[in-house]
Amino acid sequence: MKLLVILLLTCLSSVALGQDTLTTHYKIYRTSTQKPVTITDIVDNAAKTDVLFFGEEHNDSTAHNLEYAIFKDLANKYPHQTALSMEMFQTDCQLVLNEYLGDLIREKNLITEARAWPNYNDYRPLVEFAKQNHLPVIAANAPSRYTSMVTHGGLASLQQLSAQAKTYLPPLPIDTATGAYYDKFVKTMGGHEAMAGMQMYQSQNLWDATMAWSIAQFLKSHPGFKILQLNGGFHSEEKLGAVAQLKKYAPNARILTIAAYTDDNPDNPDWTKFTGLADYIMLTH
Repeated sequence: MKLLVILLLTCLSSVALGQDTLTTHYKIYRTSTQKPVTITDIVDNAAKTDVLFFGEEHNDSTAHNLEYAIFKDLANKYPHQTALSMEMFQTDCQLVLNEYLGDLIREKNLITEARAWPNYNDYRPLVEFAKQNHLPVIAANAPSRYTSMVTHGGLASLQQLSAQAKTYLPPLPIDTATGAYYDKFVKTMGGHEAMAGMQMYQSQNLWDATMAWSIAQFLKSHPGFKILQLNGGFHSEEKLGAVAQLKKYAPNARILTIAAYTDDNPDNPDWTKFTGLADYIMLTH
């Protein structure tokens, strides 16, 4: 009995230590006040929110842990009314994803046939949590073969697709208005010379629009749900990209944005870099 108690206390101490260790690896700020907040604050704020965009750096393990924590807390606070939307799965893989969530196929099939990302293990805890709690997961991203078509032939090339193929995409044509997002994209790409035309920007817009359309369609058929959308930070920074596209497809959608960045000084952010990027900033190290 004494040995059992010791083992139990050791286990509990390890869990607590793991949680404390994670806490020392990040700081969350509400950008409007530049004050620290907690995950609980974000989840509480979601009471007046339909979609939470989480913009990540794909190789940031701490950010992946924070995504899981937010998703879990959302599901606990809004049981049976929480969904996960992922850039990491493409729309033509929704059937495979649903079959896995319904426990009809093996995880091996999910990974191969739904073309899971090489770092799928980073997202696996969220998918498994959704599976265990019967929560929807949206395969939100455009099939890569179609973004590749646009990169080489422009948006007009999509008109050649069959009616079935077009069901995996938003209604055509896709809005690719220039402006702040275009300017930011050009700068990121290294200037107009590096882009060789508008096709790369058009494929970026297809990417954004497909994720936004996927979310909008889910919201329409699932009123009252809270959706956690995971994507690379560029897609939702400054409420451009996929966020702006969602506002076109679902003008009444209430949106919060989160952006996670690795940073050497999370306790003293350089607000000249982070102001305006998102409603909440998570700095990890």
